[in-house]
This record gives sequence, structure tokens and C-alpha cells, in this order.
Amino acid sequence: QVPMISKVQKTVDVPQIEFVERVVEVPVQKQVQIPMITKVQKTVEIPQVEFVDQDIHIPVQKTRHVPMVSKVQKMVDIPQVEFVDKVVEVPVQKQVQIPMIATHQKVVDIPQVEFVDKVVEVPVQKHVQVPMISKVQKVVDIPQVEFVDEVVEVPVQKHVQIPM
Repeated sequence: QVPMISKVQKTVDVPQIEFVERVVEVPVQKQVQIPMITKVQKTVEIPQVEFVDQDIHIPVQKTRHVPMVSKVQKMVDIPQVEFVDKVVEVPVQKQVQIPMIATHQKVVDIPQVEFVDKVVEVPVQKHVQVPMISKVQKVVDIPQVEFVDEVVEVPVQKHVQIPM
């Protein structure tokens, strides 16, 4: 046989410890030092102030009149320098470009057409005039524009203020 473990319940008394606290008053002894006042006499030297009168001869004071300097304001005319500005008109020179017209002559050959009338007798036929076209050349002046620049110096005036 195989041994088996069996569990059995058993009641056991376990002793318990109980702590009971008690307040016990223990008297406390305190030592207090009380100062004692003692009076001791002490000799103190107090310096004494001694007044000694001396006779001093004071000379007699004389009164003297001293002239007093007084300052008086006096009005004085100071001549003022007055600057009078005079406006002078300065003519302004303008530069104007004037075109120059140059004429050049050109020789042109114009052929002259000469009409020679020839009387031809035509038997009773109607006369019809047919206009002839002729070319004529003319001399034409072609204006040429030439610009000429000219530098002109214009003086500049400066105005300076003089403090018064």
C-alpha cells in the first residue's frame, strides 16, 4: 500500500501577550536662578566749570560814511545796421535753335521741244488736233535745315544772408 496524507483539523490554544499602558506622573524639578540686586556706591568725579572774567580794553569805534556804489541802468541808443535787399531782375538768356535754310542751286537740263508747223494740204479731210504731251523739267529749290549750336554762359548770383 501507498501511504496517503490525511488532513485533520485540531484546535490549539496560542498564548497572547497584552500590553497595558499606564500614565505615571513623574515630578520634574527645575532650577531657576533669580538675580539679586545689590547696591554699591561708587565715587564719580564731576568736573567743575570755572568762569574767570578778564577785563579787555575795547577801542572806541568811530562811524565813518563810506560812499556806496549804486548801479543805475541807462538807456543807450545803439545804431542798428539794416540790410535792404534790392531785387534786380537778371535777363535770362535762352538758347533757341533757329533752323538755317540753305539754298543750293542745281542745274537741271530741260530738253526743249520745238514745234515745227508744216502746212500740208490734205484733200478734204477733217482736221483733228491731237494734243502732244511734252515733258518739262524745272529748277526747284530744296531747303536744307542746318542746326548751329551755341553755348552761352549765364552768370549765377548767390544770395548770402549776413546775421544781424
